[in-house]
Amino acid sequence: MTKNELLQTQKESLHEILKQDTALYQIIQMVSTMAIPELYVGAGCIVQSVWNRLYGMPIGYGISDVDIVYFDEDLSEGKELETSKKIAGEIESSNYSLDIINEARVHLWYEERFGFPIQAYGSSEEAISTWPTTATAIGVSLNENGQLQVFSPYGLDDLFEGIVRPNKKMITKEIYDQKVAKWKKKWPDLNVIPW
Repeated sequence: MTKNELLQTQKESLHEILKQDTALYQIIQMVSTMAIPELYVGAGCIVQSVWNRLYGMPIGYGISDVDIVYFDEDLSEGKELETSKKIAGEIESSNYSLDIINEARVHLWYEERFGFPIQAYGSSEEAISTWPTTATAIGVSLNENGQLQVFSPYGLDDLFEGIVRPNKKMITKEIYDQKVAKWKKKWPDLNVIPW
């Protein structure tokens, strides 16, 4: 199997896994139809759905929230709040809480929350590329034909092999170690690559 064929097979498997969690998949379907720029559902909810399949855990196990990111060059807090309300209003009730972020604004609050400044992102994809691990640096949406669109700058191998590998573009060792400790309690068979 060529690298491209493997990636296509992985994307098809990911789509099937995500469809199993009807609450999560409904969120992906709903936000994918909204006219919001560079919108993705990503990070933990996607990765943990795969880990649950890999390790025989129930659907939804360990998923604390659903990360929804987009990129709007209107940097006002009011516009971000308006967009968040629009998305939350479409989704109405769900098993999951939503974490909705305009990646264009992250540099405005990052230092206060995490202790060091970052440069402004130029796109949602650039932001996703800095997420803490190679497996969690992933965003998905559905195109108008219902096909899963996947942005995964480090590929899908680590995701499907249960490998937690640090993405050192932005996070610190301390943040990585905290995430690893939390995940290992829930999915003890994960293969963790040390910092």
